[in-house]
Amino acid sequence: MLFVAVAFASNRLLRPSVPTPEKLLSYECGVDPVGEGWAHTHIRYYVYAYLYVIFAVDAVFLFPWATVFSAAGFGGTTLVEMFVFLGFLAVGLLYAWKKGVLEWT
Repeated sequence: MLFVAVAFASNRLLRPSVPTPEKLLSYECGVDPVGEGWAHTHIRYYVYAYLYVIFAVDAVFLFPWATVFSAAGFGGTTLVEMFVFLGFLAVGLLYAWKKGVLEWT
């Protein structure tokens, strides 16, 4: 903790600090900010991102299942568990499709 405190204190003492109006502006991709910073984003984009994360993470669970499925004594149990898991995914995807979430308009 002493090392971190010394590092922060020395950074504070040794850095140049000359605040100018240009340095205090928000910087975004080399374009000067114009207008206010509030922008509306449609919730649909977040829903697509959420669905992608869900199905990407769930796809990761399929790889360990494939390795355990080949092990002796675990075949039937893991097969049933994976079909239950895939059933939950199918129900979620069907729900999203029925609600019209997957429509891009």
